[in-house]
Amino acid sequence: MFEKIQEATNYILQKSSLRPKTAIILGTGLSGLADEIEDAIHIPYGEIPNFPVSTVASHKGQLIIGPLGGKAVIAMAGRFHYYEGYSMKEVTFPVRVFQMMGVERLIVSNAAGGVNPDYSGGDIIIIRDHINLFPENPLRGANDERLGVRFPDMMHAYDEEWRNLALQVADNLGIKPQVGVYLGMQGPNLETPAEYVFAHNLSADLVGMSTVPEVIVARHAGIKVLAISVVSNVSYPPERLTETTMEEVIAMVQSVSPKMVALVREVLSRS
Repeated sequence: MFEKIQEATNYILQKSSLRPKTAIILGTGLSGLADEIEDAIHIPYGEIPNFPVSTVASHKGQLIIGPLGGKAVIAMAGRFHYYEGYSMKEVTFPVRVFQMMGVERLIVSNAAGGVNPDYSGGDIIIIRDHINLFPENPLRGANDERLGVRFPDMMHAYDEEWRNLALQVADNLGIKPQVGVYLGMQGPNLETPAEYVFAHNLSADLVGMSTVPEVIVARHAGIKVLAISVVSNVSYPPERLTETTMEEVIAMVQSVSPKMVALVREVLSRS
């Protein structure tokens, strides 16, 4: 694995003279942020050695390198999911590449169902913690000490200082985010009404199909994480639940995209 990471890293480093310290993973419907990166270099995933290829139609499937908010960034326009058939090591391979590139901070975004009764569609949530219900862990198997310790502590997986900065920036921009706990499940089906109740009873505020694996590996790698979610559909209490299509999820998230772009850009400029 280490050699595969090196090969992918070397290929990417040859494509740009920039050496970003911040990486961004753009989730469903949030690719508008990629359009804000200036003088961008686009690298299709299919060109990068050992890189998976995104199979989700709404994901562009490319790395984008360039300045954003006055800082050099590397952004994933489209992530990989366990439900696509990839192993967790493949899902999180880009985070390993970021680690080897010298990235120190990771911004993760996603769309998620809201299981907090105080949430509404389009709300922006700063994630403070997660509950992992994926059937596989990306750290399972032999541990390579060059990448991280065998038993990483997850107490500060989501960086509190960076989260507080995001909240301060949001307030200055007139954005009113909330703070919540994200529960990760494998998908690809949306959850049943009983599963939404289960998630709520586990003290989760959000439920989705991504983010947790990348955050685990980022923590293992010593990379600070800021995670931001958009409530794409209201999923609790049961009487508020309606059938949801992916088209509706994307439309809801895209309606909030300008706020997300402004928030991330300003957080970067002040980080």
